[in-house]
Amino acid sequence: MKIIKIASVIALGCLVSCKAQEKQSNTTSKTYAEISVKEGGKWEGRKYIGGTFKNVQKLKMASEHTDHSFDIRYEGPGWESNKIGYRLYLDWRNAIDIFGKKTEAIVLPQVGQDGFDSYHEMSDWGADILKAGKGIGIGSIDRYLNNERLHFYEVDSTIASVTNEAKRAIVKVNYFGWKTASDKIDFTSELTIKPDQRFTQHTIHSSKEIQGICTGIVKQKNTILLEKLSKNKKWAYIATYGTQSLVPDQLGMAVFYETTTIEKQVDAKFDHLLIFKPTTKTISFYFLGAWEQEKGGIKSQQEFASYLDEKLMELNSKNKM
Repeated sequence: MKIIKIASVIALGCLVSCKAQEKQSNTTSKTYAEISVKEGGKWEGRKYIGGTFKNVQKLKMASEHTDHSFDIRYEGPGWESNKIGYRLYLDWRNAIDIFGKKTEAIVLPQVGQDGFDSYHEMSDWGADILKAGKGIGIGSIDRYLNNERLHFYEVDSTIASVTNEAKRAIVKVNYFGWKTASDKIDFTSELTIKPDQRFTQHTIHSSKEIQGICTGIVKQKNTILLEKLSKNKKWAYIATYGTQSLVPDQLGMAVFYETTTIEKQVDAKFDHLLIFKPTTKTISFYFLGAWEQEKGGIKSQQEFASYLDEKLMELNSKNKM
């Protein structure tokens, strides 16, 4: 595998392969994942000045990188189906954001190419529709201790990779030496999206059993909280619905989880949180957004609740989606 050095960022992967994969994804696939970093510029403090974006398959985050460093297009890896798109802030925030799509075409390759945060403005394909703010976003990972989310401020190294297959797209992030409180762990996060689906399967693994690993949904105004347990009590969901998009218009968000993996649910200041039981076993859960301007989008609370119930029944019978 060819090794490409982008300023202080070390990106692993073959650009030719990435371009071929991108072209194939744009024309034949209903899913796509990418990570795009700058080359040809230089670091000035914590900002990357100049350069042009190139897609890579694997990236080791630069030590200089933080929020709004301008070296990674839309600030981290992105993944999409023909229904919806997501991105992960690959910095201390570690929050997942939503790209609302008005088309079923693959759009990520064009997002953020005409300006660092141009995707905040509505376009023909859609826009960034979620304000994560000080919250967890949707379905991302953090640690919650003593009524505080501890974030990813101290990590020895972070490596992200993307894989595009015929029936799914995958983003994988390895965090080595994530330090919070008195604990230091390695942590793996794998995000998988499939054709014709809104949900992302999020599979996580911790190298040590520690308290407080969490996921959840950022709180927004003008929303209601929905909760439901499956008949066999193995799966459940928390969800929010209301005029909570940046447009503003109707947006639903949900997290589906196995009940045996959760220690407690917390109504935190900025988020509805699910706290996982300490474990070194692999855990999988699901999260999704549903925006009213999607093609064939969900436009009411009743429709959204019915959609969630269908997905819960699917998990109840098959244990996966």
